[in-house]
Parts: sequence; C-alpha cells; structure tokens
Amino acid sequence: MSKKRIIVPPISGGYMAASMLGFFISAIYVFPKSPPWGLAFCIVFVVMFLSAVKSMTYADPEMFVELETKKKKKIKKQ
Repeated sequence: MSKKRIIVPPISGGYMAASMLGFFISAIYVFPKSPPWGLAFCIVFVVMFLSAVKSMTYADPEMFVELETKKKKKIKKQ
C-alpha cells in the first residue's frame, strides 16, 4: 500500500498579511470591548495564519511562482 502525498495548494502572501493584521486588530480593538467576540476573531485569524504557514512550508515553490505570475499577467492585459 503506497502512501498518498497530500497536495497543498499555494496561498498568496496577502492571505498571511491579512491574517496577521486581523489578529492584531481583533486583539487590540475588539477584545477589550467584547472579550467573546475578540477571542473568536483571534482564533479565526490564528487558524488562517497557520494555514498560510503550512502552505508556505509544504506547497511546491513552482506553484507559488505560477500563482504570482498569473496575477501580474492579468493586470498587464487590462
């Protein structure tokens, strides 16, 4: 029985930046006003950050390059 290799899709760097920004906003502004909502948002953004780290660790580097170059080509065509 062979092991199946899990293919991890690439996630853009903007996703990681949004998760970090969202965590800090939730921790600084939302948590003091409403602790349950602040904690819930912090958990969501931590999960987003962990998925971005997993994607950066296990995804194929060529897939990252392809993802970013497709975005730039679409912008140039418009």
